[in-house]
Amino acid sequence: MKKIICYILVLLTAVMSLAAESVSVAALRGPTSMGLAWLMDRSADGVSVNGNTYSFQLEGAADAIVPMLVKDDVDIAAIPGNLASVIYNNTNGRVKVIAINTLGVLYIVDHGDAVESVEDLRGRTIYSAGKGATPEYALQYILASNGLEVGKDVYIEWKSEHAECVAALKSDPDGVAMLPQPFATTAMMSDPSIRIALDLNDLWEEKVGSVLITGVTVARSDWAESNAEALDSFLGSYRESVDYANEDTAGAAALIGGFGIVPAPVAEKALPYCSVTLITGEEMKAALSEYLGILYAQNPKSVGGALPGDDFYWTGR
Repeated sequence: MKKIICYILVLLTAVMSLAAESVSVAALRGPTSMGLAWLMDRSADGVSVNGNTYSFQLEGAADAIVPMLVKDDVDIAAIPGNLASVIYNNTNGRVKVIAINTLGVLYIVDHGDAVESVEDLRGRTIYSAGKGATPEYALQYILASNGLEVGKDVYIEWKSEHAECVAALKSDPDGVAMLPQPFATTAMMSDPSIRIALDLNDLWEEKVGSVLITGVTVARSDWAESNAEALDSFLGSYRESVDYANEDTAGAAALIGGFGIVPAPVAEKALPYCSVTLITGEEMKAALSEYLGILYAQNPKSVGGALPGDDFYWTGR
């Protein structure tokens, strides 16, 4: 009898595995993928989570993920918010955004306590990387909305890498730098005199009344339409994963380090500042459309030349 029961259990497990939807996910290393760590751990070795099995691929640059989406090599991807709009516009709507996964991760850091407000940036040089991308547009908007003109009231010295910004900051006692997480935390760990002076999240919400967005999660449009149940299951598991990242910093940091997303000691200190979230449905659509509208007003190319249509936003079925 015991052998029969064991056989039945094995058979049921096999049937359930065959029935599970296999979902492939790509994500950028950093805050954009931190919220996935729990789900990555739970689904390791092909274990089904809420009816889906998963394969994950982490990349260091968004350029590596775009071809995966275009060639149908992945079903879901976590990428920068404006890049999702660019892909949508350049592929005739082949992707849909299903969630906002990361809010603002940009911070102004300095030495000491000289900078307490945007006005305190007047006459200073800000070292930053990210020219031609979201960091530039976010910073320009914050400065302009606070009455500071770049090149006249405040200066920006663009660097190619965040490490160069940190080096410039250390050599300039009066300088400030704009750094994303976890680079801001890494800089503070290497030099205790560096501290967070301004949070661009707060400054953006103060002026816009909505959230600053860093990362979103997209799905291939045809896959989403054909696999709505699997997509809903993913979002449910994703929410559990994000909740874990925000509620158990030490545990999440260990997983994040284990997957090579960010070193665990850095992740543990940076997580509270990484704005890991999961915003879906109409709330996602409202926040992201406003954010993209602001970027479009500064440079239409930043969102792919046009604002995406309503079919860009997956608000459920």
